Amino acid sequence: MLQAFLDLAPAPRFAVVAFALLTLASLAVALLGWWKPQAASPELRARTSSWWLMATLLFLAIYVHETASLVFFAFLSFWALKEYVTLLDTRAADHGALVLAFLAIPVQYLWIARNDYGLFTIFIPVYIFLMLPVRLVLARETAGFVASASQIQWGLMAFVFGLSHLRYVAAFPPAAGSPADGRTLLLFLVFVVEISDVFQYVWGKALGRHKVIPSVSPNKTWEGLIGGVASAMLLSLALRFLTPFSVAETLLVSFIVCLAGFFGGAVMSAVKRDFGVKDFGALIPGHGGMLDRLDSLCYAAPLFFHYVRYFHYYGFGVW
Repeated sequence: MLQAFLDLAPAPRFAVVAFALLTLASLAVALLGWWKPQAASPELRARTSSWWLMATLLFLAIYVHETASLVFFAFLSFWALKEYVTLLDTRAADHGALVLAFLAIPVQYLWIARNDYGLFTIFIPVYIFLMLPVRLVLARETAGFVASASQIQWGLMAFVFGLSHLRYVAAFPPAAGSPADGRTLLLFLVFVVEISDVFQYVWGKALGRHKVIPSVSPNKTWEGLIGGVASAMLLSLALRFLTPFSVAETLLVSFIVCLAGFFGGAVMSAVKRDFGVKDFGALIPGHGGMLDRLDSLCYAAPLFFHYVRYFHYYGFGVW
């Protein structure tokens, strides 16, 4: 049976691992509810059920038709930007700029469909950055101009530009001398970053004493951060078959994306505190809004994308 598992292609092998982990998590929650009913809160049950749905949707989004996959990830960016924009104190003069911001989403994903790395990397940071203030100027309202231009552009950079790197990772061709490709690399990235978040929560609840940034996120502790990152790094070795990485490189890349994910979550915590909200929304039971699950990936995805592209593709003239 073990040999049959090892003979599977990377994607089916990952599906088996993910199914096994989710099944174990569900059993653990069920046993906890039987042993200590007060500990198995409705939020914990909702979180577990949501992970089943999110894992299934992610796997299908990566391996279904390419156009459907692009639409799915574009929708993630759209919904993330929508959750952010609904918290802004916008002016009537901002409406045209906001329309422009949302219209930038399909264009950004068009560059991925065309594999146009150049326009992908400069469209939002350069062209939209220049166009947004012009559109605001045409609204002829100077009060709040800088705040509006800054907030809208920042949202585009984080929730459209940053998150779009997720889908572009999936476009990587097969790596030289490895069965891994962009889709398996994306599975690796999402799993490592999300499992790090989970273990940071678990270790923080179990051992957390010393706050990392109490004024921003009082629930984030050094024990949770170190335990979560270390746990994710160790588990990443079990998924090395999804990547072209050596053992040492797997640990290094996992450390980079987990740390980036932590800071992504911390930045979004600061955003929520500034707006005076606990969650960005209530779309996902037990998890909050879409952004409450994607916040870590806003920071981790670009770093992972450029690391892999440079050291495993561009540096060797492959892509």
